Amino acid sequence: MTEDKRRRYSSPVVDGIGKSASRAMLRAVGFNDDDFKKPQVGIASTWSNLTPCNMHIDGLARQSAAGADSAGGKSLIFNTITVSDGIANGTEGMKYSLVSREVIADSIETVAGCEGFDGLVAIGGCDKNMPGCMMGLARLNRPSVFVYGGTIMPGENHTDIISVFEAVGAHARGDLDLIEVKQIEETAIPGPGSCGGMYTANTMASAIEAMGMSLPGSSAQNAVSEIKEADCRAAGAAVLNLLERDIKPSDIMTREAFENAIAVVIALGGSTNAVLHLLAMASTVGVRLDLEDFVEIGKRVPVLADLRPSGHYMMSELVAIGGIQPLMKMLLERGLLHGDCLTVTGQTLAENLADVEPYPKGQDIIHAFDNPIKADSHLRILYGNLAPTGSVAKITGKEGTSFTGRARVFHSEEEAQARILDGTVVAGDVLVIRYEGPKGGPGMREMLSPTSAIMGKGLGNDVALITDGRFSGGSHGFVVGHITPEAAEGGPIALVEDGDTITIDAVSNRIELDVSEQTLEQRRQNWQAPAPRFERGVLAKYARTVSSASKGAVTDLP
Repeated sequence: MTEDKRRRYSSPVVDGIGKSASRAMLRAVGFNDDDFKKPQVGIASTWSNLTPCNMHIDGLARQSAAGADSAGGKSLIFNTITVSDGIANGTEGMKYSLVSREVIADSIETVAGCEGFDGLVAIGGCDKNMPGCMMGLARLNRPSVFVYGGTIMPGENHTDIISVFEAVGAHARGDLDLIEVKQIEETAIPGPGSCGGMYTANTMASAIEAMGMSLPGSSAQNAVSEIKEADCRAAGAAVLNLLERDIKPSDIMTREAFENAIAVVIALGGSTNAVLHLLAMASTVGVRLDLEDFVEIGKRVPVLADLRPSGHYMMSELVAIGGIQPLMKMLLERGLLHGDCLTVTGQTLAENLADVEPYPKGQDIIHAFDNPIKADSHLRILYGNLAPTGSVAKITGKEGTSFTGRARVFHSEEEAQARILDGTVVAGDVLVIRYEGPKGGPGMREMLSPTSAIMGKGLGNDVALITDGRFSGGSHGFVVGHITPEAAEGGPIALVEDGDTITIDAVSNRIELDVSEQTLEQRRQNWQAPAPRFERGVLAKYARTVSSASKGAVTDLP
């Protein structure tokens, strides 16, 4: 391929006498004459010091820039935003979390489209900036590599952020005093990196690697490590190879690649947020994907990883035995992955995995196929008169596989949280938290605070929680989210009343309200849509444009 073809986007920006002013601006930021002849590689950094997940990414961005430069490109680093779910959870601020995914995608598309970058590296470290980066790269469809910022190390006594959330519930129960809670608070987050279990960050990093958009191993590396720095340098160089071969995200993010991502998420026991984000990413790149695909793949892929929140181990411990590459090879050899999918190495998935060694003997983090954690998927797509267009549950089997109880209805997360902590919520309740969907919240908040309070109060096996909102990757227990249609659109969840009987069955994949259709119709006639909670600003704009959670809650559907 000629150099001009590698520079199809930067050439119109910097070539010729008419672009003298453009070159003058770039000289001020470090370009010389030779640089104008090189492919330009944008490095999208999600650095900020407001969260440990991203506090180190400025250094990683510089490593990627160095890798691109050493391979014959000219790098330019730019920032996009990040927000912290761990900080905002349980507050109004959490309504901005899922919104940030769209803002990140918009900002990467905007900067790269304006500046004429020929290729990109995007580096993400927290829940929403990873799918946000991927959506931005997919929209641009220029040779690109995604880099994961890496996982955090465990805190004192094998703690992490979920330990802190659950300590609050344990204090309400009387099991921990304020000093003990403070000790956990002070030691659970020891430094940079994303939350340490198979929560949403590590789930999405693994899904993106399985899809082929990260270099092998990128998803299972400690945030502060020489191997993570090397991964970043290699990613910068890899973009030049992709430019030479004209390999774009649309060549990699195929239907089969998404199936690979789903299979790996299931085997790892990953977050329910993966359903939302993979649907959104597929929509952005033009691949048909729907909730039924998770059902079908889930019938044949078992849960093999004993990782938090439902299991015992942290991501750093999986890193120590080889990361997800040996697991992917196990799945490939079992016929559960498409080995012929192209990846950012320029090779197929099967070629990347050819020389991968198995896990060391005696490890018990990744189980064998004949001894799975669960024989089929923990991600359950439930339908019924409460969720006509679907809902998403994370049921590992440890919570049981069915639950019947009486509805206790709340119109906000805060209301539910207060009633859990003060003892109003009791065994046998099905908590219904509604008007928290993409439109109704707006923003589809995570319910980490109430689910953690339930676990901390010792009610994990005795109550269920359903919502048109969503859950953190750290949530566990008998929980069902993403209920669609959502309450703000008049979905059946808006019609539930205190004391109604609700049955959740994760074997038949049903969620049913034991109320006659005639009664529901009467309630429907009396229901009134609530007034929008926000009239101006990004939340109002989001509520007007966002699609259903069953379609990924995207804002750019055609």
